[in-house]
Amino acid sequence: MFPLSDEIVDDLVEMSPMMAVNLGIRNDRSEWDDLSPEGLDAIDEMRARHRQAIDRLPPPIDRWDRLAREVAIEMIEEERDEHARGEDLRDLNSIASPFQLLRETLDLMPLDTPEDQDLVIRRIGSLDRFYQGLSASLEEGRRRGLTVARRQVESVIDQTAKLANEKGFQSLARRLPEDCAEQDRFAEAVAAAKAAASDFGEYLRTSYLGASREADGVGEARYVTAARGFLGCEIDPYEAYLWGWGEVSSLSERARSLADQILPGSQPAEVVDMLRSDLEHAAANHDEFVKVMQDRQEAAVSALEGVHFDVPSEIRKITINLAPPGTPLGAFYQSPSEDFSRPGGVWYALPDDPHVPLYEEVSVAYHEGFPGHHLQIGTQMLMGDRLSRLHRTAVWYSGSGEGWALYAERLMDELGYFERPEYVLGMVVSHLLRACRVVIDIGCHVGYPVPDSAPIAGGEQWSFDLGVQVLERLAFQPHEYAVSEVTRYLGWPGQAISYKLGERVILGLRESEKQRLGERFSMRDFHDRVLEIGPVGLDLLTREISSTTDQPAPRE
Repeated sequence: MFPLSDEIVDDLVEMSPMMAVNLGIRNDRSEWDDLSPEGLDAIDEMRARHRQAIDRLPPPIDRWDRLAREVAIEMIEEERDEHARGEDLRDLNSIASPFQLLRETLDLMPLDTPEDQDLVIRRIGSLDRFYQGLSASLEEGRRRGLTVARRQVESVIDQTAKLANEKGFQSLARRLPEDCAEQDRFAEAVAAAKAAASDFGEYLRTSYLGASREADGVGEARYVTAARGFLGCEIDPYEAYLWGWGEVSSLSERARSLADQILPGSQPAEVVDMLRSDLEHAAANHDEFVKVMQDRQEAAVSALEGVHFDVPSEIRKITINLAPPGTPLGAFYQSPSEDFSRPGGVWYALPDDPHVPLYEEVSVAYHEGFPGHHLQIGTQMLMGDRLSRLHRTAVWYSGSGEGWALYAERLMDELGYFERPEYVLGMVVSHLLRACRVVIDIGCHVGYPVPDSAPIAGGEQWSFDLGVQVLERLAFQPHEYAVSEVTRYLGWPGQAISYKLGERVILGLRESEKQRLGERFSMRDFHDRVLEIGPVGLDLLTREISSTTDQPAPRE
C-alpha cells in the first residue's frame, strides 16, 4: 500500500496546487485548483481510480500496511460520498471554505527567489479563474437546490469586500524583498486580484444571495452525516447534546471556584472582565505577545521532552506568527512542510488593540502549539517508517485532531503547567467554550429545545441570538467573538462538537488502558500510541488503541 499511497499524494498534488503549497511542495503546472463542476468530477474520478487500485492490492503484510489501507479507504469513501451528495457544490461558509483557503495558500507561498515571486504573481493575477470555477459550482448547486444559508453568504460577501480593499494583500507586499524587480508586475496582479474578489462578491450579492436558505440549521439527517465526516464515527446527537449540558454544568462550577480564589466573593464573569481589562495581566503590544508565547512554547518543549513525550529534533522548533489583517480573530496551527524546511507554527489573528490579555492564551498555546497540534502533526509527519505518505500528509479528522489538542490543555493542567490560577481559569473557560459548542451546534442544527434544567433559556427553542447569549453568559465571550463563533458553527455543521467529543474518547481510552494495564500503565507510552496513529477517525483510533497491547515495532 505504501507505494500506492505515494502515487495518490502525487496525483492529489498534481490536481491541487493549494494542497501542494500546504505541504511545501512546489507545483508550477497550474495556478489554482479547478473548482468548477467539471473539475470536481475529475477529482472524484481520480478518487474512484485510487479506490479500485486499493482493491487490487495483495493482502496486507503487517499492521502498518493494513492501517494505510484503512485510512485511505475511509478518506476516499468519505470524500466520494460528499461529492455524490453535492456538498462540494455548496462549499461556502464564513471560515473554512475554498474562499478562505485561497488566502491561506497565498500567505504560505514563499517569496524569497525570483522563481517564487513569479509564481506568486501569476497566481495572484489569475484569481479570476479561481472565482469563476467556484461560482460555476455554486451555480450548479443552486440549480439542484443545494444552497447554503443566507448568513454564510453575507459573511463571505463582507470578506470579499475586505479582500478587495487596498489592504487586502498587504501581508504579501510586506514580504516582498526590497530589491524585488517585480514590484510593478506585483502591483498589476494585485489590482487584478482585487477586481476579481470584488466581482465574486458582486456575484454573491446579486445572484446567489437571493437563492440562499433562510434557515441556519441543516436538520438531523444531514447533521449526523456531516458530524461523521469530522469525527470518523456515528453519534447519537441527543445523547451528545445532554452530555454537553452536563459538561457545561461541571465546568461552570469549577469556574466559580477559581473566580472566588482569584477575587474572593466575585463571579466568574467579573473576574474574566478584570483579566481582560487589567493591563497587568496583558502583553503591552503584539511584539511582546509573540515573545511571551515563543518563550512559553520553548519552555514546554524543554521541560516535557523525554519525560512525558518523545519529541524528535525535527519538531523541537516552533514559530509564533501574526496573521495578516482581515483574518478572523483567533489562533490556528500551520503544519511544517513535508521536508521540514518550513517549521510548524502557530498563527495569531489579534484585535487592533495593542494590549493582549494573557489569561486565556496559555491554554491556546498548549492547544495550537506544543503539546497540542504541533506535537501531534509533527509526530505524524515523521512516522515515515510506519505511516503511509497519504496518512501523514492528507488524513485529518477533527475528532481525534482537535480532541488531542483539547486533551493537551487538560493534560498540562494535570501536570501543573498552568502556574497561576488565572491561567487555570483561562483553560476552564476554553473548555466551557467547547462544551457550549456542543449544545449550540447540535441544538441549532437538529432543533432540540433547551433543557428545562439549563442555566439559561430553559425550554426555549434555539436561535442564532440565543447561541450568542449562551457564549456571552456561560462561556464569558465578548459579543463580537460570540457572533463570529455562532456564525461559524452554523456554516460548518458537526465540526464544533469534535473538540469535546474527541477529548471524551481519548480520556475514555486512557482510563480503559489504566484499568487494563494497572501498574504497567505508562502515560508516555499511551501518548506515543495515540500520536503514532495520527488524527484518524475515532472508531479507528479506538480499535487501534484497544487492539495493541504493547508498543509495536517499526515497519521494516
